[in-house]
Amino acid sequence: MSGSEEIRLGREGGLATLVINRPKALNALTLDNYRRFAPALRAWAADPSVHGVVVRGAGERAFCAGGDVRAVYEAGRGIKGDPDLPAVFFREEYELIRVIHHFPKPYIAIIDGITMGGGAGISVNGAYRIATERTLFAMPETAIGLFPDVGATRFLNCCPGHVGRYLGLTGARLGAADTLYCGFATHFVPCDRVTELVDEFGRVVWEAGGERDPIDAVLTRFVKDPGLAPLAAMRPAIDRCFAGGSVEEIFDALAAEATAEGAHAGWAAETRAGLLTRSPTSLKITLRQLMIGRDYDLEAALALEYRLTQHVMAAHDFYEGVRAMLIDKDQDPRWRPATLVEVSDISVESYFAPIGDRELRFA
Repeated sequence: MSGSEEIRLGREGGLATLVINRPKALNALTLDNYRRFAPALRAWAADPSVHGVVVRGAGERAFCAGGDVRAVYEAGRGIKGDPDLPAVFFREEYELIRVIHHFPKPYIAIIDGITMGGGAGISVNGAYRIATERTLFAMPETAIGLFPDVGATRFLNCCPGHVGRYLGLTGARLGAADTLYCGFATHFVPCDRVTELVDEFGRVVWEAGGERDPIDAVLTRFVKDPGLAPLAAMRPAIDRCFAGGSVEEIFDALAAEATAEGAHAGWAAETRAGLLTRSPTSLKITLRQLMIGRDYDLEAALALEYRLTQHVMAAHDFYEGVRAMLIDKDQDPRWRPATLVEVSDISVESYFAPIGDRELRFA
């Protein structure tokens, strides 16, 4: 399938549409996809006949499951592809996310189905994010030796309490109500009404400069209540367990919660067990990333994350995580170092070291 077939561009009146058309790959985005996506947004931003953009994923399973990390793995390992891909891929992905964040017209992402990693990047950083009952949102990067990126330094820190730390470290999966609770989604619309919703957007009579008013008016007619957010009930336990200033403190707090025979003991034990399967280095990088990035804007978040990606690409765990989860699928990554105690503070700091003229800078 060609790049133009994988990213389908269209118009419905004053509404531009973009469909990620890789349903068999859960609409994961390649570098070529980014290179079609970004110019389209720039052209629509400059076109006075375009008053808003809707972004969707093809099929019924996923909005977008992330970026094509398998291609990054293969290039970084010298298997195939451009050896510069680990640098170029993340740079262009992050530059696209910045364009989305600052898009001057309504940008509406329909996060119907799996929305992970890069899929979060091209949705959460935009103005409108429409969840459905099929939404499954997660930032699972620590399972592949990476860390939550695509602006997560900012948007995870916008979650209530320490929920962002919990999600970034564990990769916990969220349904629609929780995505609204965390601010990742702005509205809930039943999936069987999404096509009607987009058609209604296409029939709007637009006035330049006032595009948000008709968007909000249409949404008011379609939004429903997704029900209670399970995370809201879990938040006291999450805040107790994820308040620590080190990953070791978080593990200790989860162990204490698990043995306290309270309502959340089972959750704490399960969460601790899950964290033990994650890259110890990724866990420590992620916690430090979220701690130092509490007040970062998007540009600062992306600049930090780009620096981190380039250090991670030069290390071991990302390649081992992708091998275990996506290539061989043995689900048995051999992290190096293998335990938290072996990951020194000096080692963690090295991932945050400046990278000179390779830094991601925005004009």
